[in-house]
Amino acid sequence: MTVFVLVPEAHTGGWVWEDVAGLLTEAGAGVRPVTLTGMAGSGRPAGPGTDLETHVEDVLRVVDSLDTADVVLVGHGYGIHPVVAAADRRPGRVARVVHLDAGMPRDGDAPLQLVPDQELRARLTASVTTAAPGGDAGPVAPPPLGAWERWGSTAGVPAAALARLAADAAPQPIGTLTRPLRLTGAPAGLPTTGVLCTGNGSSIAMVEALVGMGHPELQVLTDPRVTFFELATGHWPMLSAPGELADVLLKAAAGDGHRIATTGELPAHLRPFLLDLPERPRERRERVDLHLPEPAAGGAPRPAVVLVHGGPVPAGARPAPRDWPAFVGYGRLAAAMGAVGAVVDHRLHSLGDFPRAAEDLVEAVELVRADPRVDADRVALWFFSAGGVLTADWLAAPPHWLRCVAATYPVLAPLPNWGLAESRFRPAAAVRGTGAPPVVLTRVGRERTEIAATVDEFLSAAKDAGADVEVIEVPDGTHGFETTDRGPAAREAVERAMRTVLAHLRR
Repeated sequence: MTVFVLVPEAHTGGWVWEDVAGLLTEAGAGVRPVTLTGMAGSGRPAGPGTDLETHVEDVLRVVDSLDTADVVLVGHGYGIHPVVAAADRRPGRVARVVHLDAGMPRDGDAPLQLVPDQELRARLTASVTTAAPGGDAGPVAPPPLGAWERWGSTAGVPAAALARLAADAAPQPIGTLTRPLRLTGAPAGLPTTGVLCTGNGSSIAMVEALVGMGHPELQVLTDPRVTFFELATGHWPMLSAPGELADVLLKAAAGDGHRIATTGELPAHLRPFLLDLPERPRERRERVDLHLPEPAAGGAPRPAVVLVHGGPVPAGARPAPRDWPAFVGYGRLAAAMGAVGAVVDHRLHSLGDFPRAAEDLVEAVELVRADPRVDADRVALWFFSAGGVLTADWLAAPPHWLRCVAATYPVLAPLPNWGLAESRFRPAAAVRGTGAPPVVLTRVGRERTEIAATVDEFLSAAKDAGADVEVIEVPDGTHGFETTDRGPAAREAVERAMRTVLAHLRR
């Protein structure tokens, strides 16, 4: 008989699994919900030495008490850390590990590194750093009722369940978040399943895109023993969709699920641009490539279109974004239409890098505007994908020379699992101000649900503010359509977007 060992998120206990446990039991499976030391109902209060190792031992006690090798360890959020450590120490006792809306911790990682709320992570890191030698920084208080989004989207959680989540939560011992995870690699190749909650910002399509982008730590996900499922809910599916979660867990235990295949084909972002364009002179200057148009009569400077990629993109990715066919194509298209196409290669290598990417963009724009071939008073900024959240600074306080902001299949709000809910990177809030420049937004009809919701939020805010927004629709388009679709509708959308941007520059 399959036995599911269910290990919960931080601050919570085995009680969060009640509905799922009942459904799994009805299906004939064994279930062992775990309440970790220090959590309400564990019977083991946290002491000064309670840390991640304590919680690993909690899981090991449950595994060792079972008389079957068909054990499926399920880790939700923080719970994945003691789960993978337990699997590492009992490789012959565990049949599968399920990452339930959880990251992929590696040897030496502290759970604090995967805490989604970046502000909370920075504060806890500082408190540990400044603690007296041998001292205890103290437990981490659970969020109040209205702040559970800091640990992940609460989409779909009934009000009563959310109230219980807040009422029964317990302080998390700081050592459970700061002690590094220790893994030997013993269970390498152990069957693994990722359950992604799209309402929290994760999806199979997103994982496939990141794998194709070359993130080295994600290449293990192409192993045929790794499967994936999606749940259309937030970070707490045991509370918001217990039936769907129980069904997925049973299928995962049976080895079902989506597998990420390696076909040997070029990744989508490295396929040819949808328009065949003549080469133009290209100059590389620091983090910017300039695609240059024919000189204007009399040597007059040209307007510039600054192109900003999304990400995160691995630091060592080759080719780098400025050499991807789509951005080379857009740069050439701008040059062919009489503008300087400037492609920025900023350093958005992780979700914590948005401030650094924003600084890189400011420096790149200054470099472009200082070029004598550029009319410094006629510049447009064009953002793609996750680069879309970088529009917030420019919409909130647009300089006089910014004639237009463009965005193509953009992410226009931080996704819940990015941990940036309270950050400055919220374009919908920025566009509510006065004086926002015209916006040209290319929207694809087959966008990922979690991203489409951010576009809808932005358009609603822009409408309320009376902002000048032109939406160019690509009804059958997908994220990154310029290198996957050469049809007439896609080609016309790209050309129309560029014509519209240049029209704003020439007014």
